Amino acid sequence: MRLDLDWRWHAWRDLDIDTLYECLRLRVDIFVVEQKCPYPELDGLDSRCEHLTVREPGGALLGYLRLLPPGLKVDEPALGRLVVAASARGQGLARAMVSEGIRACHARYPQQDIYLSGQQHLEDFYASLGFKVSSQPYLEDGIWHVDMLKVWER
Repeated sequence: MRLDLDWRWHAWRDLDIDTLYECLRLRVDIFVVEQKCPYPELDGLDSRCEHLTVREPGGALLGYLRLLPPGLKVDEPALGRLVVAASARGQGLARAMVSEGIRACHARYPQQDIYLSGQQHLEDFYASLGFKVSSQPYLEDGIWHVDMLKVWER
């Protein structure tokens, strides 16, 4: 984790309107515009999730990750909507954010597996963090995905 950045978990009720706008804008800029994937980014789940923001100290939003509680989308706690601003890519930020998401899941939901639906071309990246493919590839919003689980190490 880069200590020079501002890492912060937010409950929905604690997100101020400017931070919420920045998070949603970053997600839409990357998932809808950059990836040329018109889909309903606002899925109605945000209000029941926790939100990790990573920003320059007092500055720009560089990354975002969503933590879904168990039972909201799948039985396990889940990580999703991982996004890194184009200006911050190639510095290991995504890896540090997923690691922080794993840490948060273990702290909040001990001894539970962690789920994510990842773009198939990122399978090796997630595998390097301990996730294993748990489904056949499937097409979601025009992009191939796989379900992945990080099994709790008993």
